[in-house]
Amino acid sequence: MTETLTRSYERGQHDLRPTTIEPHFVKPATGSALITQGETRVICTASVQESVPRWMAGKRRGWVTAEYAMLPASTGDRKARDITKGRLDGRSVEIQRLIGRSIRGVIDFDALGERTIYLDCDVLTADGGTRCASITGAFVALDLATRRLLDEGKVERSPLTGSVAAISCGIVGGVPLLDLDYSEDSTAEVDANVVMTGDGGLIEVQATAERTPLSRAHLDELLALAGAGVEQLRALQAQAVA
Repeated sequence: MTETLTRSYERGQHDLRPTTIEPHFVKPATGSALITQGETRVICTASVQESVPRWMAGKRRGWVTAEYAMLPASTGDRKARDITKGRLDGRSVEIQRLIGRSIRGVIDFDALGERTIYLDCDVLTADGGTRCASITGAFVALDLATRRLLDEGKVERSPLTGSVAAISCGIVGGVPLLDLDYSEDSTAEVDANVVMTGDGGLIEVQATAERTPLSRAHLDELLALAGAGVEQLRALQAQAVA
């Protein structure tokens, strides 16, 4: 750490913001969780529908998809709802596709059977890392939903083949940092979002250099930071569903 670098919650460069995952936050949902990372809070729900999209009908396989939205006051200045514009904005589309891809990386669609699980991620407050928090929380909601399907005898085995979580990291003032809040993300020379499985497999890495090209050495350092962060998140996920 440099003497001039101070972080929220008096964190070191390798530290997460204070993070909690509250399961069963939305009682009517098949599975749900409220994930809090610092001032970022996201409600994640999993809803089961006993059918699949038409293009999958008759294949005896299931499907998992995701939707993402930010509440109008989540960033302070009111953000207009997408419905008022008649379409999703590009950022929402990109993020919900990322969430869906990330979760589908640990799903056995044959075990799920011919049903769809919808993952809805709604941002209550945003202070950086909302897409990563959504992925981490959505997995908990999904895990709880699949456990319920098992308990009710609707599936013979768990459709989950592993776990998945995501964390942001970046380089700010020349220092690699884990779990960026908005003030850090907005000034970072490099910012990245890393999606990993519980056993360390990479599902997706989104990295952008704003001013200075990202070196291979710095990328390796960021991935190591992210791996340690995901390991901590995985422990929180396990506690939430225990």
